[in-house]
Amino acid sequence: MKVALIGATGFVGTNILNELVDRGHEVTAIARTPEKTTVKSNKVTPVKADVLDKEKLPGILSGHDAVVSAFNAGWTNPDIYDDFLRGARAVQEATRKSGVKRFIVIGGGGSLYLKPGLQVIDTPEFPAEIKPGADAARVYLEEIRNENELDWVFFSPALEMHRGITTGRTGKYRLGLENPVFDENGKSVLSGEDVGVVIADELENPKHHKQRFTAAY
Repeated sequence: MKVALIGATGFVGTNILNELVDRGHEVTAIARTPEKTTVKSNKVTPVKADVLDKEKLPGILSGHDAVVSAFNAGWTNPDIYDDFLRGARAVQEATRKSGVKRFIVIGGGGSLYLKPGLQVIDTPEFPAEIKPGADAARVYLEEIRNENELDWVFFSPALEMHRGITTGRTGKYRLGLENPVFDENGKSVLSGEDVGVVIADELENPKHHKQRFTAAY
C-alpha cells in the first residue's frame, strides 16, 4: 500500500510512520520540516509541504491509496483553534482534489461522549490548556460528517494518549465509536505506538467508513 502521511514528524505521525514501514508499506512522509523524519527506510519518501498550499498539496497526495492526516497546529500555539481548522479544512480539500478516496484524520478524544449530551471536553476536569485545540477538533468532526465524496474516517484516540504512556507497542486494543473505551479501572489509555497499530490495521482492513471511531486498552 502507498500512503501519504501528513504530519509525519510529530508524536502521532512518527508512530504511524514506524508501524507502516515495519509492515512494508510505502509512505510519503509530508511535513513542514521533513528533515526531522527519524524513520530512515527506502520505504519512506520525505516531502516538504505546507498544508495551506492549495496548489502544491493535491499533486503530492495524488497517486496514493490513502491519505492519513496527523496534522497538528501545535498545542502551545496561541492561535491553535483557528490554525487547526484552517489546516484541517485545507487537507480535506486537497485530498478531494487529489483523487484519493480513503482519508483518515487523527482528531482528539475531547469530543467523545460520556453520556448523551455530555462530551469529555465539557467536563470540569478537562485541562484548560488544551481546550482550544480540542474544541477545534470537535468542530471539525461535525464538519467532516457532511463530507460525501471521500471515504473518510475520524479517529479519536483514548483519553490518555501522550508521550508519558510507557506500555509501548502491545498490538492489542478494543474499539469504540462515539464513547470512550474504558478498562476495568475506569481508565481510557492507549500508547502512541498502539495508535500506529490501530491506524495501520484500519488501512489494511477497513472497518469504519464515514464515521468516527476510537480505541483503547
